[in-house]
Amino acid sequence: MKKLSVLFAAAMMVVSVGMAKAQKIATLDVIGVLNAMPEKKKADADLKTFLDTKQGEIKKKADAGQAKLKQYSEEAPKKTAEENKAREAELAKMQEEIQQMNDKAQKDFVAKQDAAYEPIEKKLNDAVSKVAKASGYDYIMDANSSAFVFKAGPDATAAVKKELGIQ
Repeated sequence: MKKLSVLFAAAMMVVSVGMAKAQKIATLDVIGVLNAMPEKKKADADLKTFLDTKQGEIKKKADAGQAKLKQYSEEAPKKTAEENKAREAELAKMQEEIQQMNDKAQKDFVAKQDAAYEPIEKKLNDAVSKVAKASGYDYIMDANSSAFVFKAGPDATAAVKKELGIQ
């Protein structure tokens, strides 16, 4: 039994020495790097243009609906019940079309955003991997994360920006 406890103690010492090996950890300002990438700036501008165009189309349709609503409201006392009911149905259909346009615009925007950002994220991840391997980092963590309790390790932001060719 004594040999077993000595063997266990020796095994624990070996494991603890292996675990005590210092991990090389660095932080990275992911948002700062992304915002400095020209590809991201272009993608953001393209997405804003796309969104502005879609919102303009929806606003135009909504304004037309508001004009009809105003017109129909003013003319309602002079029209028959059947005409007013048909007009209400027309306005409801316009409202539904506007909602469908809005839903489609949101789906299209998300798809366009995913397609635009995917190559940017891949490029960033490749650069981070290359810097981590070159610098011997075991981990690179996002400096913007609130999960950090203490940040004192090296900062890999400059190296990743250099790898991407941005300032």
